[in-house]
Amino acid sequence: MQRLFSTFANGWPGRGLLLLRLLTAAAVMHQGLSAFHDTGASALQTPRVIVAAAAVLLLAGLWTPIAGTLVAIAEVWITVSRQPGDPWYPVILAALGVAMAMLGPGAWSIDARLFGRKHIDLP
Repeated sequence: MQRLFSTFANGWPGRGLLLLRLLTAAAVMHQGLSAFHDTGASALQTPRVIVAAAAVLLLAGLWTPIAGTLVAIAEVWITVSRQPGDPWYPVILAALGVAMAMLGPGAWSIDARLFGRKHIDLP
């Protein structure tokens, strides 16, 4: 995972990535959970369920590039399938998913704890 990012941003950039990740996850989760309130065909609900699962990963900052890619693909699927609602909302969420996949999770994430640089204490 570390090969995907040169660093896990800390400081103000890290806080910005945390904010971007949390807001993206909240918006995507809102759209994903709306699938459970709709009584439409299950084929239309599949991408929304995928989006909700990816939002949980984004919220935790786990497998962020994979989760961002899943969000982007599912949101494009929602846009192309012409589901009811504003067509620009999935486009914006797809762009945010792509941004999360490219930028990474930041220092305040599970990815940074699992795959970030380790400090070695020498005696």
